[in-house]
Amino acid sequence: MRPHIDPQIYWIYWNGAGSFFICAVPLTSSILESAKVRLVINIIHKEPTRCLRVRGILSGVVALLAFATSSLATLVHHDAAFRPDHILRVTAQNYTAACTTRYSVLVNGTSPGPELRLKEGQVNWIRVYNDMKDENTTIHWHGLTAFTAPFSDGTPAASQWPIPAGHFFDYEVKPEIGSAGTYFYHSHVGFQAVSANGALIVDSHDRPYHYDAERTLLLSDFFNKTDKEIVDGLTSTNFTWSGETKALLVNGQSRQATNATGSCQLGSISVEPGLSYRLRFIGATALSFISLAIESHDVQIIEADGHYTKPLRTTFLQIGSGQRYSVLLTAKSEEELKKLNSRQFYIQLTTLERPESLTNFAVLNYSGGKKADLRTVPSRPPLPKAKIVEGWLDYELEPLQENKGFPTLEEVTRRIIIDVHQNVSDHTIWLQNGYDRVQSFPKSPYLVDIYTGKLDTEETYERAISRGNGFDNITRTFPANVGEVLEIVWQNQGTFTNGGLDVHPFHAHGRHVFDIGGGDGKYNETANEEKLKSAHPVLRDTSVLYRYHQKTKPLEPSGWRAWRIRVTDAGVWMYHCHILQHMVMGMQTVFMYGDRKDILAQSSPVDAGYLTYGGSAYGNTTHSPVVRHYFD
Repeated sequence: MRPHIDPQIYWIYWNGAGSFFICAVPLTSSILESAKVRLVINIIHKEPTRCLRVRGILSGVVALLAFATSSLATLVHHDAAFRPDHILRVTAQNYTAACTTRYSVLVNGTSPGPELRLKEGQVNWIRVYNDMKDENTTIHWHGLTAFTAPFSDGTPAASQWPIPAGHFFDYEVKPEIGSAGTYFYHSHVGFQAVSANGALIVDSHDRPYHYDAERTLLLSDFFNKTDKEIVDGLTSTNFTWSGETKALLVNGQSRQATNATGSCQLGSISVEPGLSYRLRFIGATALSFISLAIESHDVQIIEADGHYTKPLRTTFLQIGSGQRYSVLLTAKSEEELKKLNSRQFYIQLTTLERPESLTNFAVLNYSGGKKADLRTVPSRPPLPKAKIVEGWLDYELEPLQENKGFPTLEEVTRRIIIDVHQNVSDHTIWLQNGYDRVQSFPKSPYLVDIYTGKLDTEETYERAISRGNGFDNITRTFPANVGEVLEIVWQNQGTFTNGGLDVHPFHAHGRHVFDIGGGDGKYNETANEEKLKSAHPVLRDTSVLYRYHQKTKPLEPSGWRAWRIRVTDAGVWMYHCHILQHMVMGMQTVFMYGDRKDILAQSSPVDAGYLTYGGSAYGNTTHSPVVRHYFD
């Protein structure tokens, strides 16, 4: 049975004063023409979000063509006949991991949640139920572009209202052609992502590398405190740190040497002798920056953040929160295993750049021997203690195919430098260009305010440009026009009080960026251009801003990371440190690409059900949602 589609006709109204209004109006042929005109005029005044205002006849024709294209998006009633491709149910309950029980937010009753597999170019409807009693939630599809379905990025206060308790939301997700790779999904509310996460794999018919099988290793943290205790402590005037990571989990499994009792086990990855494997590593940690190595095995990196790379042999990986890598591993032959006198090898994971270093283990287990021992934790690590390598892979990792769209320095229209440092006043916060961002600001999502006309995109852009640093301190956004080429520099600074520094894995929503490297001190354009002459920047969505020193003078530059991006798609996108504690403490900012006209032309008028908290686009037990289909 086909879902019900609400018919909509796009009417053009000329007000005689230089402006066209193109409005989405459900009309029947039985209404008189004069009544239709009065209805359109009434909508212009009372429901402006259903209309696009365009000045001038030529602009009106261009906007009409854009509207005609975008009007292919249809409004669909997701009633009992609708069948989502995937269903995720978010709950909160006691859950045991690493031999410890903690009240956690889970997806389909587990952490991590079920692995989702999507295909390039194929539309997927993913229904997310919020089965919690008193908390909001969302799901963000980390690393996937979402510029065409604007409410599917899963970022509360930026691109959508969160899903209220007892409601569900249908996300429309279509991986682009060429995006085959490793991703993950997670909640974007508070500290929920520490446990509410899961692997997301995008497949394609083309496979540039041969391997016999693949394995996914999702890395996450475990904390004894609950999400609420952590958030309350981080945001209180009586600042209380979350505490350090208590366990590193591999696919939800971990066992400490101190676990004398309990049924918890080490994570286990099974392989067959002589076969080749693609190992997909997902950095779903809340805090930990992990160095990882496999006993007696080297690997070749072939993918970073959803993009294939030229093969690069390495003995270890450094994985920050939000980063993903695929590597090729050739399993030992039976003859090699006999020489090594083992069929079980430890995967050693160590936290970097933290006051307390933690080393945990998982197991690479070869079949054909006795049952794997998943309870014994080595008393002495089999591999040397890991040390930080600043700038790991910078200027070294190369795309498998040439990135023809890489912007040169001559094409850059603006450089935006974002100074980041910690500040202590009445409470401890992280600032970007002097401002923090918390989920209570703004009061409604930026994208909603753009649709309803509450946020003037042109005024926002003018204020940002007049300030000289590209930042509008009123809306706390970095606006840019479609067609601009931005160079974004994240500049680490010493803490305002004592000059302390930290490491930050920065994540870009919306579109991947060209990572043009990083270094110590203050960004130097001339010196970096020399390095880029012999390098081939890769597209990333998460890259690490290193500190290079533990401490420097207050507000003294110490470490930078630079990106370049062509602004081709309108939308509202979060750019933030992916450490959950830092996000809660304000280390988030918003980039607003395109003006209101660009956003409306790209996505068509939006039903009011998306523009109110718990609106008709959000279903519950009493009603099914009315949903915009952008890819029909």
